[in-house]
Amino acid sequence: MQPDVERPDLLNLDDLLTDEERAVRDAVARFVDEEVRPIAAEHFEQGRFPMDLVPRLAELGLLGANLSGYGCPGLGEVAYGLAMQELERGDSGVRSFASVQGALAMYPIWRYGSEEQKARYLPEMAAGRLIGCFGLTEPDAGSNPGGMQTRAVRTGGGFRIDGVKRWITNGHVAQLAVVWAKLDGVVRGFLVPTDAEGFEARPIPHKWSLRMSVTSELYLEGVEVPEEAMLPKAEGLKAALSCLNQARYGIAWGVLGAAMDCYRTARSYAMERVQFARPLAGYQLVQQKLVAMASGIARGQLLAWRVGRLKEEGRVHHTQISLAKRENVEMALQAARAARDILGANGIVHDYPVGRHLLNLETVYTYEGAHDVHTLILGRHLTGISAFQ
Repeated sequence: MQPDVERPDLLNLDDLLTDEERAVRDAVARFVDEEVRPIAAEHFEQGRFPMDLVPRLAELGLLGANLSGYGCPGLGEVAYGLAMQELERGDSGVRSFASVQGALAMYPIWRYGSEEQKARYLPEMAAGRLIGCFGLTEPDAGSNPGGMQTRAVRTGGGFRIDGVKRWITNGHVAQLAVVWAKLDGVVRGFLVPTDAEGFEARPIPHKWSLRMSVTSELYLEGVEVPEEAMLPKAEGLKAALSCLNQARYGIAWGVLGAAMDCYRTARSYAMERVQFARPLAGYQLVQQKLVAMASGIARGQLLAWRVGRLKEEGRVHHTQISLAKRENVEMALQAARAARDILGANGIVHDYPVGRHLLNLETVYTYEGAHDVHTLILGRHLTGISAFQ
């Protein structure tokens, strides 16, 4: 079968997918084409998230999609990844909403919560009626989450939490925050209602990236929570990092969608735009850029697919997720830059999605583990020597 140059699928990845996986991808693709792409530029310019999409995301089973039970769809990891790919083809902000809701807010409850916590929160979150956020990063503790200053102390009936969290997706639209704090020197997870006394979420203004995403700062000043607010099985920083691995996996797929959209836009533009008596696509330098973009996407597809299959088998290692996140985000960012170059001045206007993807990917390059941090994670794995300190 001739490779697909439109999607692109140069290695016939479709042959490696099940009927269900293709059906999930195609259903989310239709949703993105019909309901996300038409509004993305306007919402990006205005710096707001389209909250009316939340019920649709829930209806499509995209909130906690790869979790099972408690109203969650229980999709396989590859099907989930393909869904994230299509969401980010619309905009990184939409994929980020779904990623944070499922991988960072629902997953810690699903993995580390009590049966009562799971039954109380997960069905409402899967239905989109309860929005969550993940409070780990702090103003002075980004790449080193173990340096967090947020503290929890025991009280007569529970805990009192004090601290500040920054760069929190979904923060000021959430009703429930998963807050990580040190209790007697040990990192623990707490479920904090955002209407609790002493809790405040403030939007972070003046962003030029991820403008379609809700980004917040959380302030906790003497916030009192009961004993049952603590995630009983989440003890130590490893629990919080395991949640980040869930999000990083989704990102490794998601950025493929952004890269695909940039490639498709650039290819279409180059085929139609005539300069010096021939289409741009007829020039060697432009073809070189298109080939590099399509080749990078092909490698990224195989990398994400392989990690997804390992994850489904319960054999994935966190370094493999770091590899996929690191490589695919860098590839997507380079693809967006090449597409912007092909479009020339048209690459910086919202008539085309390339500039928006380019700006968003600058943030994705940094969050859920900066590019250099994943480099050091892999370096430590390869050498046995930690270069973090």
